[in-house]
Amino acid sequence: MKWPAKYWIPGFAIAVFVATEVTLRLAFGLGTPVLIQADPQTGYRFKPNQKVLRFGKKVEYNQYSQRSEPITPQKPSGKLRILMTGDSVLNGGNPTDQSQTITALFKAKLAASGKNAEILNASAGSWGIGNQLGYLREFGTFNADAVILQIGTHDLTQPKSNSANVDNHPAYPTQAPLLAIGDAWTRYLWPALAGKLGLNSLGADFSASPTSQDPDKQYQQNMQLLKEIVKLVRSKNIPVFVLFTPNREDLIPKPSVPKYKSEFLRLLLSLQVPIIDSHQAWSTLPPTKVETYFRDQVHLNVAGNGAIALELFGQLCQSRQLPACAPDRGNPSPGSR
Repeated sequence: MKWPAKYWIPGFAIAVFVATEVTLRLAFGLGTPVLIQADPQTGYRFKPNQKVLRFGKKVEYNQYSQRSEPITPQKPSGKLRILMTGDSVLNGGNPTDQSQTITALFKAKLAASGKNAEILNASAGSWGIGNQLGYLREFGTFNADAVILQIGTHDLTQPKSNSANVDNHPAYPTQAPLLAIGDAWTRYLWPALAGKLGLNSLGADFSASPTSQDPDKQYQQNMQLLKEIVKLVRSKNIPVFVLFTPNREDLIPKPSVPKYKSEFLRLLLSLQVPIIDSHQAWSTLPPTKVETYFRDQVHLNVAGNGAIALELFGQLCQSRQLPACAPDRGNPSPGSR
């Protein structure tokens, strides 16, 4: 029996629609984005207790909105706990698997040296120094053995991000879309098409970090916020460190010193806050090597994350800036194998 065209044409269209929807969900993880929530202290943060698979990458957030496994409020006996705060560079975003973030790779190096460690990753895209302070005020320091602040070149003059984008930008959803097809269109396809056509588009990834009309004034305000973070952490008798991460243009085509960095280093020196300076470390490398660390102008790829983790382990643990993470004598360090 032959079906009339008026039946098989819509039937074929429905079949294609269903097949596309199922494929986008099962093969790409679309339809189940990582969800955001507005927050008065942090501006916004990831909703707690999420675990999704997005483009084949595992993304997990614990009960404290950290890109880390669930933890207990108090540090378990005999376990090293380091709390790291930062922006999308530390977080890694959807393109980075949970096992390939800076914190996960640092934890792996510690495990290889015999340390049972938790490296907590409290971060979100476009967070500034003010957002990091908000997180520490809201959640505390988790009885950590150390707190490491990831601060990038752009963070020096970035205002605190607010919740304006939450539910108003495709990268800041508070609930899952009805369809994976809709997720693909609003989050990726339309922004890409609009960009090619020169139309105004919100963009597929986290929107650009907020900028200040007066960078000098914003820098000074941010340094006051930094001082508040240092004071808060040290009030708990916890050492605090800064991990400084560069933008690609700070190193390629040739190394240059970003504006405000020299002043920033002088402030850290006066506060006696040790710095793990990946900008300085990478300035001695060939540009062709440094190029392999970035996936865009700001964000690192897995190789870059690994290089940062190696810097953290080398300076904090092998050089004993943080004695609690020094390699056990009976275990060789990861770099010596």
